[in-house]
Amino acid sequence: MRAAATLLFLAVALVNLAPAIGALSTARLATLYGVAVNDPNLAILLRHRALLFAIVGGLLAIAAFDAPLRPIASAAGLVSMLSFVAIARAVGEYNAQLRRVVAIDVVASIALAIAVALDLGTRPG
Repeated sequence: MRAAATLLFLAVALVNLAPAIGALSTARLATLYGVAVNDPNLAILLRHRALLFAIVGGLLAIAAFDAPLRPIASAAGLVSMLSFVAIARAVGEYNAQLRRVVAIDVVASIALAIAVALDLGTRPG
């Protein structure tokens, strides 16, 4: 059970680390999200968002091997992914790339919830 939780934490970490590549260039952001990034202000916001993903993904990756970090990493991961899903659903209209991101975040959130449940099930007393 502990190994399964670790693997799930690592998988969710990878999901959160993948968009961090967007911090490198606006072209990568356009590919990731299917949006034109012609405004430098939008580029700054999206590149910063990519760095925040790296922080959450890194925290989840470290927590995979450091159990005391798992509660805060889980909270950060779930808040990040589920808030994106909630915002996208509230807006209602978004492109195919964002629809894919929403689906990935839903699956990753479920995986993280399972990891948390497995982790809690292996803790003593």
